Amino acid sequence: MNRNEVTELIVLQKQLKNLTWPQLAEAVGQSKEWTTAALLGQMTLTSEQATTVGDLLELPEAAVAQLQVVPYKGSLPTAVPTDPLIYRFYELISVYGTTFKALIHEEFGDGIMSAIDFDMDLSRKEDPKGDRVKITMTGKFLPYKSY
Repeated sequence: MNRNEVTELIVLQKQLKNLTWPQLAEAVGQSKEWTTAALLGQMTLTSEQATTVGDLLELPEAAVAQLQVVPYKGSLPTAVPTDPLIYRFYELISVYGTTFKALIHEEFGDGIMSAIDFDMDLSRKEDPKGDRVKITMTGKFLPYKSY
């Protein structure tokens, strides 16, 4: 059983069991954002976490084992995403990426924002003109070093 097959099975079982990502996250003991990324194949679960998910979703042992393997990260099937929601993030980076870079460098210096020492929170913000998606991301600043 490969990781893509495990991911497809997780999504199917989640739907069949009428579970939500926050419910799975609560069982795993991590944020809904991290848990969702993990269950979609982007993070490594501990043995305990994988067993918990396996029990909840009635996954075979091979799937539980695969959840504990360090994944090949990066899940987009094409260089330019075709899914409309994911494409909007690509568009956001295309338009505002240089702005993020300029402002981060001005504030912190020459370096990057870590996607490893990182956390994210996604929530709904009610608005009379239409609800909004609020995403807060924080990543450790990693300065480039001279040597």
